[in-house]
Amino acid sequence: MKSKSIAIVGAAETTKLGVIPDMSEIMLHADAALNALADAGLKPSDIDGVATAGLWPTDLAYYLGITPTWADGTLVGGCSFMLHVRHAAAAINEGLCNTVLITHGESGRSRIGAAGFPGGGRQSLLAQFEQPYGIMGPTTMFTIPALRYLKKYNVHLDKLANVAVVQREWAAKNPRATNRELITLKDVYESRMIAWPFTKLMCCLVTDGGGALILTTAERAKDMPQKPVYIVGTGESVETPLVSQMEDFTTSKAFRVSGKKAFEEAGITHADVDHLMIYDAFAHLPIYGLEDLGFCQRGEGGDFIWERNTAPGGKLPVNTNGGGLSYMHSGMYGMYALQESVRQVRGTAAAQVPNVKLSIAHGVGGMFAASGTIIMSNEAP
Repeated sequence: MKSKSIAIVGAAETTKLGVIPDMSEIMLHADAALNALADAGLKPSDIDGVATAGLWPTDLAYYLGITPTWADGTLVGGCSFMLHVRHAAAAINEGLCNTVLITHGESGRSRIGAAGFPGGGRQSLLAQFEQPYGIMGPTTMFTIPALRYLKKYNVHLDKLANVAVVQREWAAKNPRATNRELITLKDVYESRMIAWPFTKLMCCLVTDGGGALILTTAERAKDMPQKPVYIVGTGESVETPLVSQMEDFTTSKAFRVSGKKAFEEAGITHADVDHLMIYDAFAHLPIYGLEDLGFCQRGEGGDFIWERNTAPGGKLPVNTNGGGLSYMHSGMYGMYALQESVRQVRGTAAAQVPNVKLSIAHGVGGMFAASGTIIMSNEAP
């Protein structure tokens, strides 16, 4: 950050993850928030900024008894929380607030107190220009770029299925992961077909849960109970809500713009990155992320994963919590990617990578509609 550095001083997920039929969405927000406050040694009255997606920040602040001087309800899909981190850092730098709480809570499986999905209705762009052709929901929308990618770069389907196999290796090390049993390519192919080429094991989980982060100035963070996790680079962008209108099905413009901005702001190279989280609602997203962030050339992301560079013991550990494919995916996964980056930088992750100094959490919103990138470090900028 330009005027003063910003740090994450509180980070926690909901007490339970997976299937939580006895908690509504606002209760999940509150549970995560109270856990993050405890992690930071703070109370609700210490918070003067709030940000959330899915739930109105008005509801969040009222429910927790917070009177904020800054609020953000940005909603661009699952990466909204990456944007909240970026906006909160800017707000603190501008003196609009001092301590920001960012929350996520979603009853994705149990649907208790769940809000309707945004962007629908007969007047929406999606309803007018894509739904009449049978394109409805992530499983059918995301297949379009994936199929084009496989064809353009002559990538064997094994490289796509292998993403799920490798990430399950990480999940097997995580007691909180939803699915921990190791799987093979055969298991992936024999799981139920959802929408070609995605079988069930190539698709994200559907779960309940949430998480929360607390940000403040690096100066104040010195007096907090947890080791500060510094925000050293941020980026965001959007492209189109219509997957059919992507500039190029084989690459995400939003990914490229967001990632480039974050790298430039942090002043780092790819060789500096110790750990990477790439939002993985479906198996092709880590491949796109590796390429669009510049870790691989176009068409080589699948080979990079196949060669075990992202697996346990690899040179670039990716999605070390098990990802949306095996750990958690309540609908908007970005918060969980951020949480794992914080844990890795703190040195407290279940599958801890040795000597992590710098981690990137990179997210997608919608079907390549938006993106957010946050670079974290345990060294003050």
